[in-house]
Amino acid sequence: MFAKKNLSELNRLNIEEFKATEKIPLVVVLDNIRSQHNVGAVFRTCDAFLVEKIYLCGITATPPNREIHKAALGATESVNWQYVSKTVDAVSDLKNQGFTIVALEQTQHSISLSELSAANAPFEHFKEGWLSRSKPLALILGNEVDGISDEVIPLLDGAFEIPQFGTKHSLNVSVSAGIAIWEIFRHVEHCRDISKNQGDVSIPLRFTQHDESK
Repeated sequence: MFAKKNLSELNRLNIEEFKATEKIPLVVVLDNIRSQHNVGAVFRTCDAFLVEKIYLCGITATPPNREIHKAALGATESVNWQYVSKTVDAVSDLKNQGFTIVALEQTQHSISLSELSAANAPFEHFKEGWLSRSKPLALILGNEVDGISDEVIPLLDGAFEIPQFGTKHSLNVSVSAGIAIWEIFRHVEHCRDISKNQGDVSIPLRFTQHDESK
């Protein structure tokens, strides 16, 4: 018989434990997101999947903000974030730091998110185990109407799009973020399994669950 888990069974981290927990090698760049609710929802998703940091760019609202807080439910306190006035500056800096720059955007050369695989690297310079501390990923999410800023596109190493089969050709940006970040997180865990099996200690093993009974 199914029963809902109570709070003590959810293994939730407190903020201090979250800060101390190793994050996946992923940062998220919000490129001129107009909806404060969407910003808050992305914070909440990034908390759920241990994203390293969020860059809030251009017109994207920043905490403290009541509308962001309503959707984030405290995730603005746990997830590291930084405001940068121009998205292209944030992306250029990340590229110089060695990040692989990808957008969630429908482009002429984008690949389906369903093709993302550690064993079948989606971009030319990716290899098995492509997401690691030495090869971190920056995922750009664009404006709800205009998408990724034009000046950012030349800096991309690649682009993903979410396959859709109905009458619409777009999803809400926070919904898209949840799908993409989960898919990336899932493949990070797969890479860690591969690394463990091959005796490679360069990629940390799976995260341990927090036990509140201790």
